Amino acid sequence: MKLDRRSFLKTTLASCATAAVPQLALAKSSEGFLELKAAYGKAHLYGDKGGASDLWLYNDRLPGPEIRVKQGEKVRVRFINELDEPTSIHWHGIRIDNTMDGVAGLTQPAVKPGDSFDYDFVVPDAGTYWYHAHNMSWNQVPRGLSGPLIVDEHKQLFPPEADITLVLSDWRLDEDGVLDTASFGAMHDFFHAGRLGNWLTVNGVSLPDITMRTGVWHRVRLINASASRILDLAPERFGARVIALDGQVFSDPREVSGVVRLAPAQRMDLVMRPTKTGTLPLEMMTGQPFTFANFQVTEAQGSDLPLTLPPVNRLPEPDLEDALELPLVMQGGAMGGMRSLLEDRSEEDVRSMMQDGQFWTFNGIPGMQDQPMFSARRGETVVLESRNDTSFAHAMHVHGHHFRVLARDGETLEHQDWRDTFTTDPRETVKIAFVADNPGKWLIHCHMLGHAASGMMTWFEVS
Repeated sequence: MKLDRRSFLKTTLASCATAAVPQLALAKSSEGFLELKAAYGKAHLYGDKGGASDLWLYNDRLPGPEIRVKQGEKVRVRFINELDEPTSIHWHGIRIDNTMDGVAGLTQPAVKPGDSFDYDFVVPDAGTYWYHAHNMSWNQVPRGLSGPLIVDEHKQLFPPEADITLVLSDWRLDEDGVLDTASFGAMHDFFHAGRLGNWLTVNGVSLPDITMRTGVWHRVRLINASASRILDLAPERFGARVIALDGQVFSDPREVSGVVRLAPAQRMDLVMRPTKTGTLPLEMMTGQPFTFANFQVTEAQGSDLPLTLPPVNRLPEPDLEDALELPLVMQGGAMGGMRSLLEDRSEEDVRSMMQDGQFWTFNGIPGMQDQPMFSARRGETVVLESRNDTSFAHAMHVHGHHFRVLARDGETLEHQDWRDTFTTDPRETVKIAFVADNPGKWLIHCHMLGHAASGMMTWFEVS
């Protein structure tokens, strides 16, 4: 059966599966480590009407099994690589010990085929996080190597059935509904917006039903695990309010009108209290709403608890009066972006960069260098003012730290939220600030993973 390319994104499957919360399915070793294996597997991404796709999976699950611990506890994972190429695991958004950050080539060697690596670290902050491959991420993550990491508060505020994790992933499928593997590493993707898919799954399921109950407060944790796709969502359309971004809870629920952008690697926590039974569509706003999941609301049984938000994580506040201020200028890419590099380079140098697959730069420098972009003293406040001189949006991730987003295009923001990944539009400036309190070598990179592989990756050091 062939899919009609023109109606590909509009097709509604006759029968929708249920998107169960990814279950914890980790064997424990005799030393107390949970075992997480990367291996080859298969899944139906387009439901029963699509063929089985060849994927790379953690513990044969899509997404990988949910790892759930309480704030302040240890995560002890023995990672076993059963793939034919090296890989590693990055624990995204966790203010982690540097040796456990999982960046192959910077904080650890890549785990070779047949080898293992023990990750052992404390989770200091409650919230919604995730883990994913961090060696040749542009190739490994969009094949399936990611999963949720949830750090619960000490006091349970939502019943387990009302605390819902949704991992959102877009996939590039062919006309048979099978993952297009031939286009991995396409230079056109790296040079433009990144690898964009044409189908969305929720917890690995196509067009699922998500069960809710009337009159009960639900916490919905959204994780964008896509390689490059920015998801535009409208929480008000299904009666939701935002309570957290990138794992960091607000002091009060926030009603947001219009579209909220969820870039690759970003997370957003919502609260919902449906008042009547029926169907509430979860939509992506692409000119007109595109439904990729449905909340199925049934009658509640038993009494509901009032809404109580989790306590705010204690993060070190930046000292803007005594800060290390630095630029982060993004250049390169298609649609005229490479021309800006000619100010400091000859045409021959730019052609050489492109032949080497380096299409993007930070502060005029493509890719990882032997020397850090900057060094900071432990406890020093760092202010980065990014300027996007390209024709594409980017999702910038800082490892090992959370930062406040202070301003956009020179305008101080009403909500200077904590993030670990911020989005920047073409020609936009964004100012962020954080306390460099975590010693070690830390990445800064674009989470459009093809952009990172082709130049948008650097590092800094905290001494």
